[in-house]
Amino acid sequence: MNDEQALVRQIVQGNVRAYQTLVERYQRLVLHMIRRIVQQPADVEDVCQDVFMKVYQQLPTYQFEAKLSTWIATIAYRTGINYVKKHHRESFHHSFDQLDDTDILSQLPNPEDVVQQDDWHAFLHRQIDRLPIHYRTVLTLYHLEELSYEEIGQITSMPEGTVKNYLFRARRLLKNALEAHQTREKNYE
Repeated sequence: MNDEQALVRQIVQGNVRAYQTLVERYQRLVLHMIRRIVQQPADVEDVCQDVFMKVYQQLPTYQFEAKLSTWIATIAYRTGINYVKKHHRESFHHSFDQLDDTDILSQLPNPEDVVQQDDWHAFLHRQIDRLPIHYRTVLTLYHLEELSYEEIGQITSMPEGTVKNYLFRARRLLKNALEAHQTREKNYE
Protein backbone atom coordinates (compact mmCIF):
# COMPACT_ATOMS: atom_id res chain seq x y z
CA MET A 1 0.00 0.00 0.00
CA ASN A 2 1.44 3.37 -0.98
CA ASP A 3 1.38 6.63 0.99
CA GLU A 4 -1.76 7.98 -0.71
CA GLN A 5 -3.70 4.76 -0.12
CA ALA A 6 -2.67 4.71 3.54
CA LEU A 7 -3.69 8.35 3.95
CA VAL A 8 -7.08 7.79 2.33
CA ARG A 9 -7.70 4.67 4.41
CA GLN A 10 -6.90 6.57 7.63
CA ILE A 11 -9.26 9.41 6.68
CA VAL A 12 -12.09 7.03 5.80
CA GLN A 13 -11.57 5.36 9.20
CA GLY A 14 -12.08 8.75 10.87
CA ASN A 15 -8.51 9.93 11.48
CA VAL A 16 -8.85 13.74 11.67
CA ARG A 17 -5.09 14.28 11.68
CA ALA A 18 -4.81 12.36 8.39
CA TYR A 19 -7.47 14.61 6.87
CA GLN A 20 -5.49 17.67 8.03
CA THR A 21 -2.44 16.19 6.30
CA LEU A 22 -4.43 15.79 3.08
CA VAL A 23 -5.65 19.40 3.25
CA GLU A 24 -2.13 20.70 3.91
CA ARG A 25 -0.71 18.61 1.07
CA TYR A 26 -3.24 19.73 -1.55
CA GLN A 27 -4.36 23.19 -0.42
CA ARG A 28 -1.91 24.95 -2.76
CA LEU A 29 -3.23 23.00 -5.76
CA VAL A 30 -6.85 23.76 -4.86
CA LEU A 31 -6.11 27.41 -4.12
CA HIS A 32 -4.28 27.92 -7.43
CA MET A 33 -7.14 26.40 -9.37
CA ILE A 34 -9.93 28.21 -7.57
CA ARG A 35 -8.15 31.57 -7.77
CA ARG A 36 -7.93 31.21 -11.55
CA ILE A 37 -11.56 30.22 -11.95
CA VAL A 38 -13.32 32.29 -9.29
CA GLN A 39 -12.27 35.89 -9.81
CA GLN A 40 -13.85 37.34 -6.65
CA PRO A 41 -11.23 37.17 -3.86
CA ALA A 42 -13.92 37.21 -1.18
CA ASP A 43 -15.40 33.98 -2.56
CA VAL A 44 -12.17 32.01 -3.12
CA GLU A 45 -11.84 30.78 0.47
CA ASP A 46 -15.47 29.63 0.61
CA VAL A 47 -15.14 27.71 -2.66
CA CYS A 48 -11.87 26.11 -1.46
CA GLN A 49 -13.60 24.97 1.72
CA ASP A 50 -16.43 23.59 -0.40
CA VAL A 51 -13.88 21.64 -2.45
CA PHE A 52 -12.36 20.03 0.64
CA MET A 53 -15.80 19.19 2.02
CA LYS A 54 -16.61 17.42 -1.26
CA VAL A 55 -13.26 15.63 -1.18
CA TYR A 56 -13.99 14.42 2.34
CA GLN A 57 -17.52 13.29 1.43
CA GLN A 58 -16.41 11.51 -1.75
CA LEU A 59 -13.20 9.97 -0.39
CA PRO A 60 -14.84 6.62 0.47
CA THR A 61 -15.66 6.22 -3.25
CA TYR A 62 -12.14 7.11 -4.48
CA GLN A 63 -10.80 4.10 -6.41
CA PHE A 64 -7.15 5.15 -7.09
CA GLU A 65 -7.74 5.04 -10.84
CA ALA A 66 -5.95 8.41 -11.07
CA LYS A 67 -3.43 10.06 -8.78
CA LEU A 68 -5.01 11.57 -5.69
CA SER A 69 -3.86 15.04 -6.80
CA THR A 70 -5.62 14.60 -10.15
CA TRP A 71 -8.80 13.42 -8.45
CA ILE A 72 -8.78 16.39 -6.04
CA ALA A 73 -7.98 18.82 -8.87
CA THR A 74 -10.96 17.43 -10.81
CA ILE A 75 -13.25 18.14 -7.87
CA ALA A 76 -11.77 21.64 -7.54
CA TYR A 77 -12.18 22.35 -11.24
CA ARG A 78 -15.80 21.21 -11.34
CA THR A 79 -16.66 23.03 -8.12
CA GLY A 80 -15.11 26.26 -9.41
CA ILE A 81 -16.82 26.03 -12.80
CA ASN A 82 -20.19 25.24 -11.19
CA TYR A 83 -19.77 28.19 -8.82
CA VAL A 84 -19.12 30.56 -11.72
CA LYS A 85 -22.09 29.18 -13.68
CA LYS A 86 -24.40 29.42 -10.67
CA HIS A 87 -23.46 32.96 -9.74
CA HIS A 88 -23.27 34.31 -13.31
CA ARG A 89 -20.32 36.44 -12.36
CA GLU A 90 -18.40 35.86 -15.54
CA SER A 91 -19.50 35.10 -19.02
CA PHE A 92 -18.82 31.43 -19.44
CA HIS A 93 -18.02 29.87 -22.80
CA HIS A 94 -17.96 26.12 -23.27
CA SER A 95 -15.99 26.45 -26.48
CA PHE A 96 -13.34 28.99 -27.31
CA ASP A 97 -12.75 27.56 -30.75
CA GLN A 98 -15.17 30.13 -32.17
CA LEU A 99 -13.36 33.04 -30.48
CA ASP A 100 -10.74 34.96 -32.37
CA ASP A 101 -7.55 35.67 -30.44
CA THR A 102 -7.82 39.35 -31.38
CA ASP A 103 -11.27 39.45 -29.75
CA ILE A 104 -9.82 38.06 -26.53
CA LEU A 105 -6.79 40.33 -26.72
CA SER A 106 -9.01 43.38 -27.18
CA GLN A 107 -10.71 42.49 -23.89
CA LEU A 108 -7.40 42.67 -22.04
CA PRO A 109 -6.90 45.94 -20.16
CA ASN A 110 -4.55 48.65 -21.29
CA PRO A 111 -1.24 47.84 -19.56
CA GLU A 112 -0.81 51.42 -18.35
CA ASP A 113 -3.99 51.02 -16.33
CA VAL A 114 -2.73 48.03 -14.36
CA VAL A 115 1.04 48.15 -14.24
CA GLN A 116 3.63 50.43 -12.79
CA GLN A 117 6.90 50.75 -14.65
CA ASP A 118 8.73 47.67 -13.27
CA ASP A 119 5.90 45.54 -11.94
CA TRP A 120 5.96 42.75 -14.53
CA HIS A 121 4.86 40.09 -12.07
CA ALA A 122 1.62 41.90 -11.22
CA PHE A 123 1.09 42.75 -14.88
CA LEU A 124 1.48 39.13 -15.94
CA HIS A 125 -0.92 37.87 -13.26
CA ARG A 126 -3.44 40.53 -14.22
CA GLN A 127 -3.22 39.42 -17.87
CA ILE A 128 -3.70 35.78 -16.86
CA ASP A 129 -6.76 36.76 -14.83
CA ARG A 130 -8.26 38.34 -17.95
CA LEU A 131 -8.00 35.16 -20.00
CA PRO A 132 -11.07 32.93 -20.44
CA ILE A 133 -11.57 30.40 -17.64
CA HIS A 134 -10.34 27.37 -19.56
CA TYR A 135 -7.18 29.15 -20.72
CA ARG A 136 -6.40 30.26 -17.13
CA THR A 137 -7.05 26.79 -15.78
CA VAL A 138 -4.87 24.98 -18.32
CA LEU A 139 -2.07 27.52 -17.90
CA THR A 140 -2.19 27.20 -14.10
CA LEU A 141 -2.28 23.40 -14.08
CA TYR A 142 0.55 23.11 -16.58
CA HIS A 143 2.94 25.80 -15.34
CA LEU A 144 2.20 26.15 -11.61
CA GLU A 145 1.17 22.60 -10.78
CA GLU A 146 3.39 21.00 -13.44
CA LEU A 147 0.74 18.52 -14.52
CA SER A 148 0.95 16.65 -17.81
CA TYR A 149 -1.43 17.21 -20.73
CA GLU A 150 -3.03 13.87 -19.92
CA GLU A 151 -3.63 14.81 -16.27
CA ILE A 152 -5.06 18.20 -17.26
CA GLY A 153 -7.35 16.42 -19.72
CA GLN A 154 -8.55 14.11 -16.94
CA ILE A 155 -9.24 17.04 -14.63
CA THR A 156 -11.05 19.20 -17.18
CA SER A 157 -12.61 16.44 -19.31
CA MET A 158 -10.97 18.02 -22.35
CA PRO A 159 -9.22 16.01 -25.06
CA GLU A 160 -5.43 16.26 -24.89
CA GLY A 161 -5.37 18.17 -28.20
CA THR A 162 -7.72 20.80 -26.77
CA VAL A 163 -5.51 21.16 -23.68
CA LYS A 164 -2.47 21.73 -25.92
CA ASN A 165 -4.41 24.19 -28.09
CA TYR A 166 -5.65 26.22 -25.11
CA LEU A 167 -2.18 26.28 -23.58
CA PHE A 168 -0.69 27.45 -26.90
CA ARG A 169 -3.34 30.14 -27.34
CA ALA A 170 -3.02 31.35 -23.74
CA ARG A 171 0.75 31.66 -24.09
CA ARG A 172 0.36 33.51 -27.39
CA LEU A 173 -2.13 35.96 -25.85
CA LEU A 174 0.21 36.62 -22.93
CA LYS A 175 3.16 37.07 -25.28
CA ASN A 176 1.19 39.54 -27.40
CA ALA A 177 0.10 41.48 -24.31
CA LEU A 178 3.69 41.66 -23.02
CA GLU A 179 4.99 42.75 -26.43
CA ALA A 180 2.30 45.44 -26.66
CA HIS A 181 3.27 46.65 -23.19
CA GLN A 182 6.97 46.77 -24.10
CA THR A 183 6.17 48.73 -27.26
CA ARG A 184 4.13 51.25 -25.28
CA GLU A 185 6.92 51.58 -22.70
CA LYS A 186 9.47 52.27 -25.44
CA ASN A 187 7.18 54.88 -26.97
CA TYR A 188 7.03 56.72 -23.63
CA GLU A 189 10.79 56.76 -23.17
